[in-house]
Amino acid sequence: MLLKFQNHIISRFPFLANKKLFLAVSGGLDSVVLLHLLKQLPYEIAVLHCNFQLRGLESFGDQEFIQNYCSEHNISFFTTQFDTEAFAEDYKLSTQVAARELRYSWFYELLEEQNFDYILTAHHADDNLETFIINLTRGTGLEGLIGIPEQNDKIIRPLLPFSRDEILKYAEENNIEWREDSSNASNKYLRNKIRHDLVPILKEINPNFLDAFQKTQSYLQESQEMVEDASIMIYQQVAKEEGEEIHFDLNQLKKLPNYKSYLYQWLNEFGFTAWSDIYDLVNGQSGKQVLSGEFRLLKNREILILSPFLETSEKEEFEINENETEVNFPLNLSLCNVGHITIESNKSIFVDAEKIRFPLILRRWNEGDVFHPFGMQGKSKKVSKLFKDEKLSLIEKEKTWILCSDNQIVWVVGLRQDERFKIDNTTNKILKIELQ
Repeated sequence: MLLKFQNHIISRFPFLANKKLFLAVSGGLDSVVLLHLLKQLPYEIAVLHCNFQLRGLESFGDQEFIQNYCSEHNISFFTTQFDTEAFAEDYKLSTQVAARELRYSWFYELLEEQNFDYILTAHHADDNLETFIINLTRGTGLEGLIGIPEQNDKIIRPLLPFSRDEILKYAEENNIEWREDSSNASNKYLRNKIRHDLVPILKEINPNFLDAFQKTQSYLQESQEMVEDASIMIYQQVAKEEGEEIHFDLNQLKKLPNYKSYLYQWLNEFGFTAWSDIYDLVNGQSGKQVLSGEFRLLKNREILILSPFLETSEKEEFEINENETEVNFPLNLSLCNVGHITIESNKSIFVDAEKIRFPLILRRWNEGDVFHPFGMQGKSKKVSKLFKDEKLSLIEKEKTWILCSDNQIVWVVGLRQDERFKIDNTTNKILKIELQ
């Protein structure tokens, strides 16, 4: 197995040469074998061990076992202890999920602190099979069926091609000692139930079931890669990136016979779960939206707009004092006195400086806001009607700011100036306000 492992790691992970590697070692069979294999190869390694304090003295026995092993073989050793059950209760997580969150958070902290490059874990082929079955029972897409990835960012799993039987045989042939986790014998956890009850039946039906499964998963991986390639090509035809937003052209999207699959592929990484609602947006009313924790998908006429979702308070106001010539937050504005007006875009306005009262107030628009649009000779208009005329999306509306003087709107910023503050024949002093 050592030669097979060496060839595999050189072939699949050549970039590990001359890198500093952490090994996550629990003390169990799989991780101790990984440690035994790697210490015979020319890699710079150190060991990480998490004590989750879930099995009383047994947990501390695991820690002591690994610490002694590393001391005997002159291997650097790092360990930490977690109150896993308290963490799980505080954050309403299962014990297993809590342990995983704590483990990987600590791993990445140490990578940075100790200037190491990668972390190697001992997940193997049977772990992959169990993960496949767990995902299958819960319902999953193709991505969930391809199992545990060989590499995920800085996490490397070099034992994935090896079965539990191969690992056990190697340990017995080399008189390797390890620690048995008593919780592995219990069917309290779903993974153990699958390991003890279901997998033996599958292997009884087909003694070569694990090999057949690995071939199937390889085909699934190839299919996933093909899906990703197609997704990228179609994305370039349908989507357009506008700053922090992504705009999906629905006219192009609806030409695809399986557009739902592409939407899932594009949006899955943004935390969405209400897929039926997302698919309904395609033919839904303009203005409808679906939210994930941090993102929003909005239907705006024939476009779906994906954008970060940030809750803002309508009551949030910012003062601009008379002596200020530059504002940097929440917008970048410049204010200066000028001798004459020039033809400008909607990014700037020219007002009669004697008609405004400081401090000016910069705020979000409110539903009942009314102003007198420049050029309409004193006629009033709701700001919401301006938005409708300009065909602004909900996101664009939420981004709009109002500049006020003494509770009167001076400027719907970037859109329209108010008539009441315009330059006329009696103007002595002109103030230019510009959106940078």
